[in-house]
Amino acid sequence: MNGAAKGAIVGGVFLAMLGGAGYGVYALVGDSGDGPDGDTSVQAEKGSGPVGAKETAATAKAFLAAWAAGDERVAADLTNNAAAAQAAVGDFRSKAYVSKAVITPGPPNGTTVPFKVEAEITYEGTTKPLAYDSQLTVVRGVTSGKPLVDWQPSVIHPQLQKDEKLRAGAASSPPVKAVDRNGEELTPEKYPSLRPVLDELRQNYGSKAGGRSGAEVWIEPALKEAPKRTLLILVEGEPSTLKTYLDATVQAAAEQAVAKYPEASVVAVQPSNGHILAVANHRTDGFNAAMRGARAPGSTMKIATAAMLIDRGLVAADKPAQCTKEVQWGGRTFHNLGDFELPGANFATSFAKSCNTAFIKPVGVIHDDAALAKEAKEVFGIDLDWKTGIKSVDGKVPTATGAEEAAGYIGQGRITMNPLNIASITATARTGTFRQPLLVSPELDGRKIATAQRKMKPSVQQQLVSMMRLTATSGTAEKVMRSVGGDKGAKTGSAEVDGAGSPDSWFTGYSGDVAAAAMVEAGGHGGDAAGPIVAEVLKAG
Repeated sequence: MNGAAKGAIVGGVFLAMLGGAGYGVYALVGDSGDGPDGDTSVQAEKGSGPVGAKETAATAKAFLAAWAAGDERVAADLTNNAAAAQAAVGDFRSKAYVSKAVITPGPPNGTTVPFKVEAEITYEGTTKPLAYDSQLTVVRGVTSGKPLVDWQPSVIHPQLQKDEKLRAGAASSPPVKAVDRNGEELTPEKYPSLRPVLDELRQNYGSKAGGRSGAEVWIEPALKEAPKRTLLILVEGEPSTLKTYLDATVQAAAEQAVAKYPEASVVAVQPSNGHILAVANHRTDGFNAAMRGARAPGSTMKIATAAMLIDRGLVAADKPAQCTKEVQWGGRTFHNLGDFELPGANFATSFAKSCNTAFIKPVGVIHDDAALAKEAKEVFGIDLDWKTGIKSVDGKVPTATGAEEAAGYIGQGRITMNPLNIASITATARTGTFRQPLLVSPELDGRKIATAQRKMKPSVQQQLVSMMRLTATSGTAEKVMRSVGGDKGAKTGSAEVDGAGSPDSWFTGYSGDVAAAAMVEAGGHGGDAAGPIVAEVLKAG
């Protein structure tokens, strides 16, 4: 450790006091006896095999002391990615404006060492505390053989992900006070899964809605188009009010519903106008899968497939359907769940019981590989570049042939959707008209809203709604939808995912003027996990 950057150790606490605009003046407040002037640098010895307890403790101690003292070179050399670590430790003081850092290590757990950071951020005369817990892991260097800190951005701050940075300064966008359709304020404290949504709304509309910027500490995202994530307000800005189409009551129900299942997402929309009433996710990665996910939707896609088959005169709700145990197409055998069959049943019953083979049998007489893709785009508005107000991902229904075409008819193959897309498909089925989902009014920024090429034929819409009602009252969704009142309909789904032990659980339904769809990764069958989520959201609407 060089002479200009020394920290102190007091009872296991590493302390660095800063003077002026950056690290450079230090007050040595104690001496642990580890070395002259409290120098905690170590000369790690080359070894082999698993990292031992003494190596873990010594390496962690030296790294944390160097970091607290602002000596990025020493800290970096104690990691397995010196370049990235040196930049991050240096930025901690120079670009996050840390004026004081106290780092307290906890007891090691194997090769992992937890620690607490108590920092002070000073920017243009304002100082605020920033405290958090993080951890590091010590590994054996691949080439050096030395014990080294396994460098991850989360060492600096637990919310930092790959290629993200900790920053402080003047905010690039003024703050916004987001409110729901009735004027109730929406905060991440009350609605935790809205945090990324609110961050993106601020980025997109903070300047357009008025207000004045303040100063903050934030996480700089790896992608320029992604929103910054505020960690601490240094100087309050003047917020503007941003009205959304969200409904606080429905949002609260959505938050509570997804919290019961890991990796769960749900969206609710209003079929009569396309307004998004709720967006909720319960995920370890914080990803807005509800609006940006892209996974096979399973049998919920049968809503669009049924519309296409009825539209082309190949099936009718009250006409017999061939629901056999299995069907072969394109060299692949497709089965129903448990190999059930419905001899003599009509298409409506096959829809309600989610019979795969009844949807695949007509493939041979369609003679149009793009039939489903056309229906999805022309009627349901899929893949039309929706501009909801924040980034969202449109569903994809690519043209396919052979077994892949048949798989697409039951929501497998290369088809991808997210809960927003499926909720919109249900909303379109409910009214017969595609209305692009909207989170905020397009009048805020003049963005162009997607419109479908044509409306659903009235006869198609009537049959589709009747089949969804049947599904909700006596089909695969009956148990889940039993508690939902009003005029209701639903469709269950499960989607096999390569390498996963359980299928993704999908469910969509409507009640009155609310349509919702949910997905739970590896959640099992549609009624197991996604179904209860949708039911709770519909009841709140």
